[in-house]
Amino acid sequence: MAETAQKSPRISFVSLGCPKALVDSERIVTRLRAEGYELTKTHAGADLVIVNTCGFLDSAKAESLKAIGDALAENGKVVVTGCMGAEPDQITAAHPGVLAITGPQQYESVLTAVHAAVPPQHDPFLDLVPDQGVKLTPRHYAYLKISEGCSNRCTFCIIPKLRGDLVSRPAGEVLREAEKLVKAGVKELLVISQDTSAYGQDLRYAPSLWKRADGEKEVATRFLDLAAALGELGAWVRLHYVYPYPHVDAVMDLMAAGKVLPYLDIPFQHASPSVLRRMKRPAAQEKTLARIQAWREKVPDLTLRSTFIVGFPGETEAEFQELLDFLDAAEIDRAGAFKFEPVAGAPANALENPVPDEVKAERYDRFMRTQQVVSARRLKRKVGTRQQVIIDSVTPFGGIGRTKGDAPEIDGTVKVSARRPLRVGEIATVKIEASGPYDLSGTAVGF
Repeated sequence: MAETAQKSPRISFVSLGCPKALVDSERIVTRLRAEGYELTKTHAGADLVIVNTCGFLDSAKAESLKAIGDALAENGKVVVTGCMGAEPDQITAAHPGVLAITGPQQYESVLTAVHAAVPPQHDPFLDLVPDQGVKLTPRHYAYLKISEGCSNRCTFCIIPKLRGDLVSRPAGEVLREAEKLVKAGVKELLVISQDTSAYGQDLRYAPSLWKRADGEKEVATRFLDLAAALGELGAWVRLHYVYPYPHVDAVMDLMAAGKVLPYLDIPFQHASPSVLRRMKRPAAQEKTLARIQAWREKVPDLTLRSTFIVGFPGETEAEFQELLDFLDAAEIDRAGAFKFEPVAGAPANALENPVPDEVKAERYDRFMRTQQVVSARRLKRKVGTRQQVIIDSVTPFGGIGRTKGDAPEIDGTVKVSARRPLRVGEIATVKIEASGPYDLSGTAVGF
């Protein structure tokens, strides 16, 4: 009698937090799939649940603890990893029944914990993983993480405590991963790290070999050199988490030449010099507005997105007004805001003159109203223009996509009408016919 084939162990995976954590999740999932584990979308019936946590804000920690609790209730076998895993006492106090806890980027420890609970049943002839690995994002775009950790010491942030100081990946390694992704059909590379413009500082910008089909090329581990090399791959290249250091000026030439998208995600956090000093923000010089204006002279269609904190300790009404004035003068296209909340271990908790919660809420509302006006004004200028739009989903009458000025999930969208079926991942030329506070609509042309 033939032996019954053993069923592959099944893993349910929960990924919380930022895109950098999503990349960590993709790496863990790729390793699991390579070892023969199957992935399932439900906790019930899985052999194990992995929860990749976020520990940046108290609200994020609460969400992580809830996800762990839900997994325990539905399944019972849970391994916890991610940023909150750097402080395991909080997890075990709430959920002593978890099997193991590991910190961020500790991929081997996660695999060890999984092996102990559910041994692998790997068959190299059946369990094949594509060269580019397993992606948790749609096929047509991918996050490309170029470094881990951060060497800045912002007073509101505990990322260096959770993830350590800056550790950059050699440029050749990053480019090989990017090539595999593009070869697999990725049309858009979203470059991420905690401080993208500091990339390579820890390696003193050491060059590394990039082995291409047309021969080897030496590329320095430096922000500008990496961006230029990525721009040769034929995909959209979108730069996230870029601090406004002076050397960022040089990337405008790449944008003007169409090598990288005319888009910068810059976490300004505030605009008042005095607040920025209390935050201990890098590149907090008072010439930021002049720098933005110079960028836009060279790249007129540049889109700027950012995040800001309202209600930081000691923030006066005058300092908050400086922030509102900056939003308007700099014409920040896409902006999000967070009401300051203390994070355990952050130096900002000890600053004097905390802002009352009701004042934070009122300032947050004013911020969002101001930003809505700026966003609507910027988008209205696109009406009548033709934009390249990458299609994220299809509808009976067209699709939903994004312009070069919109990152997935965090920015706006374009509702596209079309005379023919659109395909997810295609880049269509769209005539923009209407705009709102955050989104656009138009008709695909050029068929």
